[in-house]
Amino acid sequence: MLNIIDALQNTIVANLPVHEVSDWENQFRFLGIKLIDVSDLSILLVRFTINTLLIFCIVHFMYAKYSKRKDFYFSYLSIGVVVFLMCFLLNNVKLELGFALGLFAIFGIIRYRTSPIPIKEMTYLFIVIGISVMNALANTKVSYAELVFTNSALVFGLWLLEKRLMLIQEDSIKLIYEKIENINGLNDDILLTDLKKRTGININRYEIQKIDYLKDVAHIILYFNANGNYNQISPCEDYE
Repeated sequence: MLNIIDALQNTIVANLPVHEVSDWENQFRFLGIKLIDVSDLSILLVRFTINTLLIFCIVHFMYAKYSKRKDFYFSYLSIGVVVFLMCFLLNNVKLELGFALGLFAIFGIIRYRTSPIPIKEMTYLFIVIGISVMNALANTKVSYAELVFTNSALVFGLWLLEKRLMLIQEDSIKLIYEKIENINGLNDDILLTDLKKRTGININRYEIQKIDYLKDVAHIILYFNANGNYNQISPCEDYE
């Protein structure tokens, strides 16, 4: 694989001497800036392809497959591409580690203020940003073998957590319950059975948020294992 990457980077300039390539590039300038740098462009194309394919595999074959959710699909792919290109193009500014940490701080502050993001989705967002920053800012001191190993280790670790360990993800929905007579410590089994029958969800536990005796209703939060219930009902929605 390393030989293929090196071949792709050197294909364009393989048949030309170094000084001829440099002279050819220097002839095409606009306002003192080169119109093209063949060496940097080839590196950009190779790294961009690797980074995009890696993020796509993580988002499509791990996040979307095992989480049964695709509402962050577009966001992860877009953020991965934008962060990579931004880091790669600004790499010459020499901001290095401070610049990378600043990106994490910015996304931590923004955090999509329109709606809260679950912990797992925030973790995948951090992974996507981290991979993009790593692949873009890796300099000549980092060999392709080290870069490939790091990316492979991240993918393998995610696969191990998602597929083999099968960590249980607990989610919740809000429910307005009208049988106020069941809201009693003595009727706990009756209430739980009725909630399971109505929602069709294997409920682990519930929490009574509010009881309104004037309307004879109660606001209840149901907690369940998200791994096997996304096809039945969307989490964090009101259910009556």
